[in-house]
Amino acid sequence: MLQGKKFISVLSAVTVCTMFSAGFTTQAASSMPEAYTITTVDKGENTEAIGEIPALELKKTKQAAVGAKAEYDAEQLRIKKEQERLAEEARLAAEEAQREAEEAQRLAEEEAAQAAAAEAVSQTAPGEQELLASIIFCEAGNQPYEGQVAVGAVIMNRVRSGVYPNSISEVIYQSGQFGPAMTGWLDSVLASGGYTDTAMQAAQDAIAGSNPIGDCLYFGNGDWGIQIGDHFFH
Repeated sequence: MLQGKKFISVLSAVTVCTMFSAGFTTQAASSMPEAYTITTVDKGENTEAIGEIPALELKKTKQAAVGAKAEYDAEQLRIKKEQERLAEEARLAAEEAQREAEEAQRLAEEEAAQAAAAEAVSQTAPGEQELLASIIFCEAGNQPYEGQVAVGAVIMNRVRSGVYPNSISEVIYQSGQFGPAMTGWLDSVLASGGYTDTAMQAAQDAIAGSNPIGDCLYFGNGDWGIQIGDHFFH
């Protein structure tokens, strides 16, 4: 009987020694939180215990991470929208500045053209605008306004050409050039002021540089050139 007890004691001691020498994992359910485990790792003389996070704490950590990610995404979206808003404002401001610059340039060009026209009219010898209006009335008084300006432009082209005389009166009264000047009709209209307001305006525009027929020096009832009304300009 005594030998049997000794055998059991030795067997128990061998079993315990074998378990410690091989390493083991145990659950301490009675003293640890739910789903919390202690793992022992055999490293020779030292044995380490590694704790695993409780399931509830792990869930809270994941939820916090998801919340932080959502806040980050929301902030990035806000930043993106703000950048887009600022970019749109900058684009609109640039377009407005461009429109203002173009309008300023247009006004400057109009003012320059008006100044040039005024200068050209002021340099015209006294009575020459009336003379030009008279020949326009005689030659194209029954034509559309553009056609009247075109007749005036032909005369101004000749004045500037270097080939014809360099004044309106000399060009108009040059021998053999304009029928009304040769017949005396032109002088009659000029003396009586018989030209129309439209012819006077066309003369002013032509002197100021208005020119619908380019460098044409002739006009008539032919069949070639730039046609305006009944006249062909070439």
